Parts: sequence; C-alpha cells; structure tokens
Amino acid sequence: MTTVSIDSERCAGHGACVTVCPDAFALTGDGYAELTVDRIPEELVELVERAAAQCPERAILLAAR
Repeated sequence: MTTVSIDSERCAGHGACVTVCPDAFALTGDGYAELTVDRIPEELVELVERAAAQCPERAILLAAR
C-alpha cells in the first residue's frame, strides 16, 4: 500500500497534481493542494506517482507501507 501526504510548506498551488489525478487531488479555496481520498485506491497509484513526479515543488510525499 502506498501512503501519500502533501507538504503544505512546499506546496505553491501549481495544480499539476490535480491535472494529472483529479480523483485524488483538489485545490483548496486558498489554491493549495489537498488529498480528496483517505486511501489511494490501487487503480490510482500510478497516477498519484506521476503527479508526485510532476510537482514542481516536490510537495507530494509517497511512502510504501
């Protein structure tokens, strides 16, 4: 299982994560990324990994459990 978190200190609100995986990420009213799911479904893991790789600020943190 992969766990995901967003480093709010790093996120600058570019929205690349939402573009790549709108089923797992959204932008808050303030324009910063947030997760929209508690657990990443297996079918979204690849997209979440791609979103993390494309984040210009490297704010998306992945960890295997």
